[in-house]
Amino acid sequence: MTRIATAWLVYRLTHSAFLLGIVGFSGQIPVMILGPFAGVWVDRLDRHRTLVVTQVLSMIQSFWLAGLALAHVITVGDIIALSLFQGAINAFDMPARQAFVVQMVEDRADLSNAIALNSSMVNGARLIGPSLAGIIIAAVGEGYCFLLDGFSYVAVIVSLLLMTITVAQPRPRRSHVLAELKEGWQYVSQSTPIRSILLLLALVSLVGMPYTVLMPIFAGTILHGGAHTLGFLMGASGIGALTGAIVLATRRSVVGLGRVVTFTAMGFGIGLFSFASSRWLALSLPLMMLTGFCMMTQMASSNTILQTIVQEDKRGRVMSFYSMAFQGAAPFGSLIAGAAASRIGAPRTLMIGGSICVLGGLWFASQLPKIRKVVRPIYRKLGIIPEVAAGMQAAATLSSQSEE
Repeated sequence: MTRIATAWLVYRLTHSAFLLGIVGFSGQIPVMILGPFAGVWVDRLDRHRTLVVTQVLSMIQSFWLAGLALAHVITVGDIIALSLFQGAINAFDMPARQAFVVQMVEDRADLSNAIALNSSMVNGARLIGPSLAGIIIAAVGEGYCFLLDGFSYVAVIVSLLLMTITVAQPRPRRSHVLAELKEGWQYVSQSTPIRSILLLLALVSLVGMPYTVLMPIFAGTILHGGAHTLGFLMGASGIGALTGAIVLATRRSVVGLGRVVTFTAMGFGIGLFSFASSRWLALSLPLMMLTGFCMMTQMASSNTILQTIVQEDKRGRVMSFYSMAFQGAAPFGSLIAGAAASRIGAPRTLMIGGSICVLGGLWFASQLPKIRKVVRPIYRKLGIIPEVAAGMQAAATLSSQSEE
């Protein structure tokens, strides 16, 4: 709701594609700047307590935004400043949240389903939120969306405080922050699967994810609608994303997710290109569903692979790089998309971005053989590949019998 309300408020105040890009940039650039250091501290600090602090700060930001909007004194400068503040919070919140998942899931075999279940809940909110935001904005204005967002954090904070954590958080050997940062970077850059997944995610985030920034233009100018049209478009994207999360939740194994990442990256690009070509809402809505489905499936599949293969003592740092790839590259994409849309138009901007996403998917497909060589031994060690796990168990049994 807040994302839609913020975008519509900026569009209503300025009617500027460039300023839409600036606001998107402001909300996400702190993740790129602070992300690597945040990952080090997430590995050092208690992740549960870190999340409580970030949620309290986010609640304050939402109430602040609501107060300015409801008082009718808010400016684009205020929105940019508060977006920077929220971005700084997210730089710590995102890696802590991702790394905390494994402490809530006692059996590693359930990790894939847990991540997909989490994605289902997130995208259920993405489905309901935009449509509800469109109704509220049209009825009483953007400020009440921000106010509801602020109150929603109360439930999150209470839920965190009620948790009983049974899985201990491993702590890395303490050294200088820069040394730990270098260690994390070397681990990511030297691992073919992690490096390839993050590069593709960063590319898609750079050229594809900014479609959300340009949605007010498509809703208002291209499709000749209003705030409710924007809500319908983002709601359709949410339906697709929720469907993708449910499909992933039904998978029994992480095996084969590399191919899923490839096809969904390409499907995301095709969906964007086709949506940019549409001038009919009835066609744009299903194309948004396709785009949301592919976007969420690629993101959740990438997350699942990374969470499965990463070394435990480096989880926070790897997930900070994941956050940088997913959300840190997006601000530059928002800035580029806003500038490009003001010159060549929003449709052509999305067409170019979609085409690059397809090329990125093809590149990732060429890396799959190398990725499998590294990943499969890890899967065998974890017992994720059933046939191999059964064989190892049988061999261990025979070995113990021979010793007896």
